[in-house]
Amino acid sequence: MSLILRLASLYVLLIIGSSLPAQNREAGIFGKITDKTSGLPISDALVRIREKEGSHALSDEQGRFRLAAVPAGKYTLEIRALGYEFFSLEIQVDGPQHLDFQLQPGTIELHEVVVESSEAGALPRSFSALDKLLRPVNSAQDLLQLIPGLFIAQHAGGGKAEQIFLRGFDSDHGTDFYIAVDGMPVNMVSHAHGQGYADFHFVIPETIDRLSVYKGPYTTRFGDFSTSGTGEFMTRNGLDRSLVKAEAGMFNTARLVGLFDLLPGTAPNKEQHAYAAAEYVYTDSYFDKRQKFHRYNLFAKYHGRISDRTFLQLSGSAFSAEWNGSGQIPERAVLSGQISRYGQIDSFEGGNTSRKNLNAILSTSMPRNGLMKHQLFYTDYDFSLFSNFTFYLNDPLYGDEIHQTDHRSILGYLGSYQHHSSFWGRNLLSQFGLASRYDHTGVRLLHSRRREDLEPLVSGKVSQLNAGAYADFSFEIDRRWTLNAGTRLDLFSFEFKETGAAEGKKRLIGRLSPKLNLYYQADARSRFFIKSGLGFHSNDARSVVLGQTENSLPKALGYEAGTELKLGRKVLMQMALWALHSQSELVYVGDEGVVETNMPTRRMGLDLGLRVQPANKWFADADFNVNHGRLVGAPEGEDFIPLAPRVTSTGGLQYKQDRGFNASLRYRLMDSRPANESNSIRAKGYTILDASAMYVFKKMELGFTIENLLNREWNQAQFDTTSRLFDEGQAVSELHFTPGTPFFLKGVVVYRF
Repeated sequence: MSLILRLASLYVLLIIGSSLPAQNREAGIFGKITDKTSGLPISDALVRIREKEGSHALSDEQGRFRLAAVPAGKYTLEIRALGYEFFSLEIQVDGPQHLDFQLQPGTIELHEVVVESSEAGALPRSFSALDKLLRPVNSAQDLLQLIPGLFIAQHAGGGKAEQIFLRGFDSDHGTDFYIAVDGMPVNMVSHAHGQGYADFHFVIPETIDRLSVYKGPYTTRFGDFSTSGTGEFMTRNGLDRSLVKAEAGMFNTARLVGLFDLLPGTAPNKEQHAYAAAEYVYTDSYFDKRQKFHRYNLFAKYHGRISDRTFLQLSGSAFSAEWNGSGQIPERAVLSGQISRYGQIDSFEGGNTSRKNLNAILSTSMPRNGLMKHQLFYTDYDFSLFSNFTFYLNDPLYGDEIHQTDHRSILGYLGSYQHHSSFWGRNLLSQFGLASRYDHTGVRLLHSRRREDLEPLVSGKVSQLNAGAYADFSFEIDRRWTLNAGTRLDLFSFEFKETGAAEGKKRLIGRLSPKLNLYYQADARSRFFIKSGLGFHSNDARSVVLGQTENSLPKALGYEAGTELKLGRKVLMQMALWALHSQSELVYVGDEGVVETNMPTRRMGLDLGLRVQPANKWFADADFNVNHGRLVGAPEGEDFIPLAPRVTSTGGLQYKQDRGFNASLRYRLMDSRPANESNSIRAKGYTILDASAMYVFKKMELGFTIENLLNREWNQAQFDTTSRLFDEGQAVSELHFTPGTPFFLKGVVVYRF
């Protein structure tokens, strides 16, 4: 507790100190931008003075903008925001002015997009905003794949977290990729099934409003797991209309969704919004054994102004799912005809899980252009999974089926303060933060047979506290150059008490993560950057306190150089050359309940993204990612990083309009890659086409989606595994896989009111 108090004291002192340089307010234009229909704030709107080159700003999450140091005179103020009509106004400046604006929703036009980010380290939100508006999103999995270069794979039924691939990382279920929803962490520490386990299925896709993407360990706000990158999702603050949605398709698939405005009679200018959402999903899936997958989601949110300067956001959600799984199967069993491509060896795989969340955020506008945020969140979580990776390798009589359980509570606090001021006559954005997260969980690993537990293998209680603080400064050297520097301190308290032990074992460890980034804003069409930073991911608490691994918080050094360009009026491009050095790779072996520590690794690559509007209402996009990685210190030929993606690409063509016919054709490509260190076994690549079409009426939408349009046979999750079948005399090491979705047609009906 004393540790938290010391960090809190430092946090308060930094906030007080940051306000001192701004005693003299400069003349400028300040205000807020909202949606004319809903009254909700509009973030990332560009506010620009036409006659003054370099005088522009982006609105923040509350819709606030600030143009500082504007000399007296007559100007034309222009406001552009993606999906809104262009707005301009003649103004006379003779001192500080406060102006509020309401924008009218309009069509999507790429010429309205500017290349600038409202936060250092983030990719331009124009990319993610475009993708969110244009791409079909029908599931939580689709939301994750809005992140450029990110691929997922499912390998134990639809109710379990996906395997995540990004920037040459096989992040398992989230070990090297951090996910947050409304600031609340999704990743689970010391999870029964894998470190960083991030089950995103408690999110209803239709409730998501915005996405910010941070690739690499360059942002001080994020600590644990943010090595290859971070995806930060924000839910809607309110609804313009209520809706109900029904989907039905092959394999006995059905989905029902409803979003309901709870304050429909409230005038937009009162800034009070509340809504509730519900989702139900059922499918038998395409496997030989019916999956009988059920998922229930409930979500409710209030967002409103409670004083002149303060907004309150309250949300709660509940999620539960159960399913029969179909895990990885060996190639030899399919080739011999023992099972089909969609069959199983152990027909008792599957599980159930649930998660309940409470989240409260208080945002207050402070004097001298400051913003203070306080956030409290609580999660209650349950997980139970039956799996069998090796079949009869270890137990020739009963088989190797295991049962993993996790029941935990998470309590956390996030506090932040950002402040705009002047230093040596230049703009300075100071940001300070304090974070604390406490996990208390009971984890068990048991040997089982046909979902009946035989004997415990690992069992105990984990208590883990992560307390952190950060300071971040963005200084405008001149109107083109911006230097961003910051550091983050994280302290961990690990405790694990084995079942039956008299007392638990504890360990305290810390990690300092500095960041340094440089940006050159040539104009509203081009931005260049150099980024660098240290990140890390924590190890499983059981391995830390039991001394099973040398590096408990292995470091990751990342750096990159790149550009974000607008080519003409209709083309956006971003490119980055990057490298990342990991101190060690942590691989959690779930069927044994231990963590294996791999050698240090070195990765480098190229990311290229394009967004194009070739004609009115037509949009095209493509992301290309080339990655090269090796184990450092391993003999040549034995230094491949298992399952690390080498070449990936996604893209598509969309026809988009507010009313009438809409359509989309999309592809995703992953090249073949090594499945083990020697490259003797390879995970097979694939190229898949998906399609969708929708006809939009005033209140109704009718359409369909098709996954795997060409009905290709492809492997989703793939591993080099040593296993033994019941009738085999010895073990065999070969590729084990979960088959990907075959041709899958689904109809969609949406009604808005």
